[in-house]
Amino acid sequence: MNLTDIGIRALDKPEKGATVYYDDTLKGFGVRVTANGVKSYVLTHGPRRTRKTIGRVGIIKLQDARTSAKQLLAEYTLGKTQPVSKRWKAALAEYLAEVKANRRKTTLKSYKRHLEGHFKFGDTLIEALSPNDFQTALDRLKGRRSEYHHAFVYLRIFIRWAFRKHYLDKNPLERMKPPPGSKKRKRVLTDAELVKVWNSCPDDPFGRIVRLLILCGQRMTETSNISHNMIGEDTITLPGEYTKNHRDHTFPFPKMARPYLHHLTYGGFSKAKKRLDEASGVYGWTLHDLRRTLKTNWAKLGVAKAVSEKYINHISGENSGEEETYNQYDYLPEMRAAVKRWEAYLQKLFKT
Repeated sequence: MNLTDIGIRALDKPEKGATVYYDDTLKGFGVRVTANGVKSYVLTHGPRRTRKTIGRVGIIKLQDARTSAKQLLAEYTLGKTQPVSKRWKAALAEYLAEVKANRRKTTLKSYKRHLEGHFKFGDTLIEALSPNDFQTALDRLKGRRSEYHHAFVYLRIFIRWAFRKHYLDKNPLERMKPPPGSKKRKRVLTDAELVKVWNSCPDDPFGRIVRLLILCGQRMTETSNISHNMIGEDTITLPGEYTKNHRDHTFPFPKMARPYLHHLTYGGFSKAKKRLDEASGVYGWTLHDLRRTLKTNWAKLGVAKAVSEKYINHISGENSGEEETYNQYDYLPEMRAAVKRWEAYLQKLFKT
């Protein structure tokens, strides 16, 4: 077809995916129309049928887009521009392989969940994806503030990597406004809520993890990765590959925790948490709030901040990199004393 301004306005959008309408007067030049009705000028060229997005219809004129396409074709013919074509799925697999080699297992898991779960572009050429394609995928997460924020951050890191690899001529997220970060939570469960949650924990890996979070206050990802070889007589040592600060972390655990230190691998946290909420009647809390609950109660029990910070492996002024450089004390005696105090408090609370 001979593309004209009137003809472009009348182009039909597909039911799903995208369709390219090619111009008869310039080989490879056309208009890509998505299922959302977004229209973009594109140029498909070379033996690998590489597609480049020139610009959005309505933002640039047809005449300017056609002129730009001619210039690009001339550059490709003269060998001045040799773009590296890469499909989304292949680029993502390459990137995740690099993440696996240089990041913790928990970090890789988080990258995979967000990038593979929220951005399903399959075999689409990465350079053919427009800012609107990414924004549409992100818009599906509106209402889930934290999930939206993390998905955007991981996507931005990946796109910058693809740009450095020359899989993209320009960064499609360059003008995209980052979402606001998630609000800092202050939720602390009351004693009555702790009792309800404790008593409602199912006898399965999820239930054991929740009870360990109440008892020990470590991070959920760290707790779910505890294995037999990490458990000592009364301490647990988490290897640096599982901790947030990449350092080995040794902490004493209460005797009450021993029965739950087995078979902790679990995958369906969201659904299991919803069932626990319904069973306990306690709503509006997260698993991470149990960590804050422990630390708040320890403060009420008179445990020094330096001890509680060390116990939950929290990186702050009390336990910062500079502090750890000069203060090599492990606080194990103080942590053991605090754990006994906390266990006595919980035994009375749960009447065990």
